[in-house]
Amino acid sequence: MKNNRIIIFDTTLRDGEQCPGASMNLREKLEVARQLARLKVDVIEAGFPVISDGDFASVQSIAKEIKGPIIAGLARCVPKDIDAAGEAIKPAGKRGRIHVFLATSKIHREFKLGKARDEIIRLAVEGVKRAKSYVDNVEFSPEDGSRTEPDFLVQVCKAAIAAGANTINVPDTVGWAIPQEYEALIARLYEEVPEFQSDKAVISVHCHNDLGLAVANSLAAVRAGARQIECTVNGIGERAGNAALEEIVMALKTRSDFYGGLQCGVNTREIVKSSRLVSRMSGLIVQRSKAIVGENAFAHASGIHQDGILKKRETYEIMDPQEVGWGKTDLPLTKHSGRAAVTARLKHLGFKMTETDVQAIFARFKEIGDKKKFVYDDDLTALVEGHITEMPETWSLDYLSVTSGTQTVPTATVRLKKSANKKASGEILQDAGIGDGPVDAALKAIDRLTRTRGRLMDYSLRAVSQGKDALGEVTLKVDFGNGGLVTGKGASTDVIEASARAYLNAVNRFLCDNPNPPDNEPQP
Repeated sequence: MKNNRIIIFDTTLRDGEQCPGASMNLREKLEVARQLARLKVDVIEAGFPVISDGDFASVQSIAKEIKGPIIAGLARCVPKDIDAAGEAIKPAGKRGRIHVFLATSKIHREFKLGKARDEIIRLAVEGVKRAKSYVDNVEFSPEDGSRTEPDFLVQVCKAAIAAGANTINVPDTVGWAIPQEYEALIARLYEEVPEFQSDKAVISVHCHNDLGLAVANSLAAVRAGARQIECTVNGIGERAGNAALEEIVMALKTRSDFYGGLQCGVNTREIVKSSRLVSRMSGLIVQRSKAIVGENAFAHASGIHQDGILKKRETYEIMDPQEVGWGKTDLPLTKHSGRAAVTARLKHLGFKMTETDVQAIFARFKEIGDKKKFVYDDDLTALVEGHITEMPETWSLDYLSVTSGTQTVPTATVRLKKSANKKASGEILQDAGIGDGPVDAALKAIDRLTRTRGRLMDYSLRAVSQGKDALGEVTLKVDFGNGGLVTGKGASTDVIEASARAYLNAVNRFLCDNPNPPDNEPQP
């Protein structure tokens, strides 16, 4: 095979964001896109423009701002989808790509689409040609490709390439494939479609993790001729997720002896930073034992292992932790640090902040600096990401006091400030609530004040940095009865305050999307 370059196609902002409870607002998506550019992925699939005005706006904004990677928009083989994608990625110019897809497997043809083989080929060709009228770079995916009859899959690939497709992506849409058979399928396509051998078209793979084989299937495919891998940071995505970008990249790099020198252009030292950012923006926590980016990935508890590491690192570590971005933080800031020092550190960490952003973050930095001795990079990052995740605030926290103990009823007093509008200036309301604990009491008081009724479905708390005075970061998911989960995030050295801020963040998100919600009766 002529080409040893593996194209890394990141779909964190499209397939990853489709994971329930992982939706991101425009600012969050832009921050992730900036980090993906620093990570140096080849393609960013920015979203599915036709799905909503918000998705269209985020794809268009990413296409305008992000330089370097190809920016792709997803579309079904339907004219309105393709037109929306073409318009959304237009600002990317020659770096724009339209990714069209159409189901091809027998089960999808019969039960989902109700169409025969010849009709599928006709629709695929029309979709590719329409996309080609907008951009030179067109990708076609035969959805559920791993369960499509191989002979028909070959026909579809040939037809799509003849219509103008530059990349053919073979999705394992439901995570059904086994590495050996998936490798055999890709090998057959490589052998029977001449354009793949001449590098006029690229075989891509998109694997889901329903059987825990997404990474294994992706790596098996590249040995058979695939030269693009579609993946997500932390492996997030629908159901059990997608192939994890960090595992793919480091497997190719660490075992280049086995993979025949296959290479990709990812800047591996940005992997851990990317993982943490996506985790915070999506609200999906990375498990401690997760390969490459989990907190235990390079931890050694066994005395035998520790002894070996001290003598020679390679005895029990196949990768250098610093190679993927693990390492010591820079000297921490303190409450005496000025705005210039904070601004410089934000720039060093890779955040692009306006003067208004810096002003808001610096105010929160001073609050935190008064409560703890050192403000570490992770603390500052949490403050920035908390600022990014903020929605237009209908309600803001003005005061919080809790009483709790083994011999008293947990009680919380909360004072909220309502944002001013054309009809009224900002009013301040106060109420109290009791609950099973101080967090429950505070959330019930917020419900009473905001006249919402949220049901807490998931709650997680983690220490952002070291020390007893570490910043606590709360991520929670709330069901407001509108058919979906709303994610909220908050940080403080006080975990009750962090919980209240996270819940209020979720309330503001809900009210932003539902400006006229039913006036729920407050909880007793």
